[in-house]
This record gives sequence, structure tokens and C-alpha cells, in this order.
Amino acid sequence: MATLNENYLKLKAGYLFPEIARRVKTFADANPDAQIIKLGIGDVTEPLPQACRTAMADAIQDMGDRASFKGYGPEQGYPWLREKIAAKDFQSRGCDIDASEIFVSDGAKCDTGNILDIFGKDNTIAVTDPVYPVYVDTNVMAGHTGPANDKGEYEGLVYMPISADNNFTAEIPSQKVDLIYLCFPNNPTGATATKEHLKAWVDYAKAHDSIILFDAAYEAFITDESLPHSIFEIEGAKDCAIEFRSFSKNAGFTGTRCAYTVVPKTLTAKTSDGSDVELWKLWNRRQSTKFNGVSYIVQRGAEAVYSDAGQAQIKALVNFYLENAKIIREKLTEAGLKVYGGVNAPYVWVQTPNGLSSWDFFDKLLSAANVVGTPGSGFGAAGEGYFRISAFNSRENVEEAMKRITQNLSV
Repeated sequence: MATLNENYLKLKAGYLFPEIARRVKTFADANPDAQIIKLGIGDVTEPLPQACRTAMADAIQDMGDRASFKGYGPEQGYPWLREKIAAKDFQSRGCDIDASEIFVSDGAKCDTGNILDIFGKDNTIAVTDPVYPVYVDTNVMAGHTGPANDKGEYEGLVYMPISADNNFTAEIPSQKVDLIYLCFPNNPTGATATKEHLKAWVDYAKAHDSIILFDAAYEAFITDESLPHSIFEIEGAKDCAIEFRSFSKNAGFTGTRCAYTVVPKTLTAKTSDGSDVELWKLWNRRQSTKFNGVSYIVQRGAEAVYSDAGQAQIKALVNFYLENAKIIREKLTEAGLKVYGGVNAPYVWVQTPNGLSSWDFFDKLLSAANVVGTPGSGFGAAGEGYFRISAFNSRENVEEAMKRITQNLSV
């Protein structure tokens, strides 16, 4: 008799974004004339940069000639892309990251879940609350947690509340934890971390033989020169951290799929007998076995991000979305709402007015203004009473959405 992985049965009824889609569909079916503006899921709307499109078109032509045709590529990514990433994203910022420590993949979301393949089941795992749901749900799927309580918190996870009181940056735990998920600029709150804050985490991790899983998917939105873009800007991080990056939000690759993970060769974890094993070797083995690599065409597009034209074009893209975030911040503040984030980040984190729950505020915005956001409670118990609004949309839609909200929302 075939049996199933019963850890999936511990998951809450629906992943956050499919539940949003279900509610929006129900509303749209009942109100077919409603012009719904979606500022919920963090999907980009603007076209791929011209430099990337040109490189991809050239790569397609390569695939039409036997002499330049490419079949299976290296599972870790083509050397010419890994070398560009190492030089432009890390070495240029003083980070001692080698191209061989970079693994090109089809998404940071995938990698933050797949990385659990190389870690044991007995680790104590810490997550912020609120948190990007993938960190939690993939640990549930892997059997690293017990059941969820009434607040949706899973037994076996250490939750680190973040709020306005601590500037949405988690405090260092008083207890020992083994795996620590950090995301800066933060999804969903838009908070950023100083070098001093990350140094405290690195010091903690090194003192407790912990591993930091650092999600830097939104680093391109950092404009404050005092803020770190990578955890590897912190001395000692190569001994205690893995970093995840993506081309999705800076270069519009959400539908094209390309990202990368940095696993330093100096990073180790313990076996049950106390021996140290290099995580780079395990991740390399995992990728070589379970992954056939990102397509040649897509990797050529990603390489073009690092050309002079590509750099100018993605800077313009990032600035476009940051201007959207500024508009959202300013208009919602004028409407009397308390807002956070939206500076050095594409997300605005809004405190729901008049004691409304996150989902009640979702329904209110949808019905009154035909605008979709993301309920804070979907990111964890501490997200209740908050709401995430994404800057990823056209300028026309952002301005129209803010007009509708300010006209229809009574605070």
C-alpha cells in the first residue's frame, strides 16, 4: 500500500497566495465589472531589460546552429555567469566569494526550500514572525516541526517576533538555535538591517555553531550606502552563512526564472559523531543529482544584467518600483494610516486601521476600492493587524489604487 508524507497534512488549509487568489476570484465572479488592481503578490509588471532580451535572442540563434548548440549545461551554472556574479555582486563590495561557491538555480524560493535537503531533522530552527511563508512551510513538509497551534505557530520552531517596537529586526535569541532564517530587505515588512545588526547575528552563529540562511532577494532596492547588500560584507560570515539571491525583482525574471545561492567552501556542519563536513560538497552533490541547471538562454539573459547597458536598465527598473513605493507610502500616510517599509525595499507594511483584522482589511479594500494587498496574518501570528502592499505594478495602477483607497477608506 502506498503511503504519503503526512507532514503535508500539518500545513494550514492553503498557502497564502492561492487563498488570496481564491478570494479575488470569488469577488470578481460576483462583480464582473470591477476593475481590480493587484498589489498583493510581489510579481513584477515591467518588461525584461532590453540588454537581457537581446542576449536571450542571440542565445536562441546559438541553439539553431550545431556549432553553438547547447544541451545539458553544468548543474551549478555556466562559468561565465558565475564569474560575473562573483566579481560584480560580491568582490566589488569587498566580499571574498569565489565563482565556484555560486550555484545558479531557477529561483531563490526553490533554493530556500531545497537547502533543507542537506540539513538534519534535529536542528532547532528560528524564523522571524512575521515571515516569508516558504521558510516555515518547507520545514513542515520536511518533518522538522510538530503540529500548528491555534495561532498557526508550529511546534518545534523558534519564533522571533518583529514589530515597530524593535524596528522589525529580530532580537538575538537567548537560547541556542541551529538554523536561522533572515531576510533583508525584509519580506514582508520592508525593514533593513545595519552592518552592526548583522554582525551581532554572525557573532551569535559562530559562538553557537549555527548556520544563517540569508535571503537577499531584494538587495538591489537598497539605496542607503551605509546598509550592507550581502551578509558576506560582515567579517566571519563565510564560516556561518548561506546567501540566496535572485534576478526576479531587480531584472524582472519572475517568469523567466534565474537565481543563485552562495555556499562558501569554508562552511561546515556537524555529523552525529561530531565530525565537520563541508556543506559546499553536499549542496553540490544535491544539485548534481536533483537539478539539471537553468537553461542556456536564460543564463545568457542573466549574464547581460552585468553589462553596462544591463546595469543601467535594471537601475531604472529598481528606481521605478521604488518610486511606486514612495507614492504608496505618502498617499497612505496622507490617508491617516501608519506605514512602515517602502524605503530601500519594494514593500510597504501598513498597520490596519480601527482594530480591523488583516483579512477583514483585505476584504474591505477589495470590496470598497477593488484593490488587492496581502493580509499580514498570512505571514505569521505577529503579522496580525498589519497588511502588505507591493510596489510591483504599473505607475498608472499604483496611482489609481492610491486614489481609490484614499477616497473609499475611512480611518
